[in-house]
Amino acid sequence: MRHRRKGRILGRSPSHQRALLRNLASALMLTEAEFEPGEPGAPKVPGRIVTTLAKAKEVRPLVERCITIARRGLEAEAAAAEFATSAARDSADWKAWRQSDQWRQWAGAMAPAVTARRRVLRLLGDKRATRVVFETVAPRFTDRPGGYTRILKLARPRLGDAGPRAILEFVSEQTSGRPAPRVETASR
Repeated sequence: MRHRRKGRILGRSPSHQRALLRNLASALMLTEAEFEPGEPGAPKVPGRIVTTLAKAKEVRPLVERCITIARRGLEAEAAAAEFATSAARDSADWKAWRQSDQWRQWAGAMAPAVTARRRVLRLLGDKRATRVVFETVAPRFTDRPGGYTRILKLARPRLGDAGPRAILEFVSEQTSGRPAPRVETASR
């Protein structure tokens, strides 16, 4: 019996499962990164990856948890901005601010934001993906209480082993209520 044994095995050892989920989550976040036109590795559609249905269902909670943590970190950064200084680093004004009580208040207000970045980095294992979460993805979902991603099943199975495929993508205000654009797949 599998009492209290949640999650799918995915045919891998536990460490391989964690690595797989981290890589999928990082890959989804990195599709939102800024790319130059024609740059190798640029996604066809930002904010979307195609994988198997089981993998998509397993990685979805990890992605949503990262975005929730990032949203809370952004709230802390906004609260800390009240105590921040606009002086250039290592200038006389900055050094005076650094010794003041205002800096202590800024550091106390900024601590949850730093912790949030470290937590997301630990979950994703990729610094660039963490930066993308905080700068691009999380600000889009500040007014949304949850449900940042959706899974769309694809009609055609994967070639080779006929595994059921799915699209894992970020929910956006422009596409909600409308069908997703068609994804080009290789024909048989």
